[in-house]
Amino acid sequence: MILIDGKKAASELREELRQEVAELKTKHNKVPGLTVILIGDLTPSQIYVRNKEKSANEVGLKSDVIRYPDSVEEKTVLEKISELNKDDGVSGILVQLPLPKHIDKKKVIEAIDPSKDVDGFHPMNVGNLSSGYESSVPCTPLGCYLLIKKIEPNLNGKKAVIVGRSNLNGKPMTQLLLKENCTVTITHSKTKDLKSECLEADIVVAAVGIPELVKGDWIKEGTIVIDVGINKTEKGIVGDVHFEEVSKVAKALTPVPGGVGPMTIACLLKNTIDCFKRSQI
Repeated sequence: MILIDGKKAASELREELRQEVAELKTKHNKVPGLTVILIGDLTPSQIYVRNKEKSANEVGLKSDVIRYPDSVEEKTVLEKISELNKDDGVSGILVQLPLPKHIDKKKVIEAIDPSKDVDGFHPMNVGNLSSGYESSVPCTPLGCYLLIKKIEPNLNGKKAVIVGRSNLNGKPMTQLLLKENCTVTITHSKTKDLKSECLEADIVVAAVGIPELVKGDWIKEGTIVIDVGINKTEKGIVGDVHFEEVSKVAKALTPVPGGVGPMTIACLLKNTIDCFKRSQI
């Protein structure tokens, strides 16, 4: 079995992006800029934003973090987004989720200029992705897609099963694999006989948030299995896939942690650079 090393893949992608930023700087005499808005002091969000900032600096991007307290008014955030939309030095805008309850997530996402939406959550980008047009793609499914392509460059005709139907991962993952001529089935926690659906698959992407849901006898030999789950349990952090069992039958499998996670931030940097390049055309 191939253990899919997300840390190594992310490191390789960051090196490619670093070289690309250097070339863009020479060509345009400026570099892409990523601005993150962080509201409140949730520890996971603080850590995630710090990692984004560090990675952005490593590849040569201009990186800014705007911090607000939990009590910030929605109006203040929307006004800041409007200001960033007009700023030529900002290529990508990201508002770190989750938001405090008094701030409307939908309103915030829709306020971001779609051409600067590095998270790929704006309805215009969602629509463009599903229509097969150029768009920003949410970072986690983009990371999963790149890992799958490293193992199997030609996905023509492959049967893919997505476990989980979220806007964040399941739905965009489906669009990416359809574009590759896969036959895609979306399943979820309410699907009848989920096991038999998974047994048909050449590719399984598990992103449903149920610890070790996908067992070894759910997977046929030679399947590529991508585990997006991060679940805290008594035995530590585990994915949505039972690693020990599935590793005995899968062709390739991502570990948790160290699989999909590192690719998410690397893909955020890629999206920022792509937004910058489109703005220069």
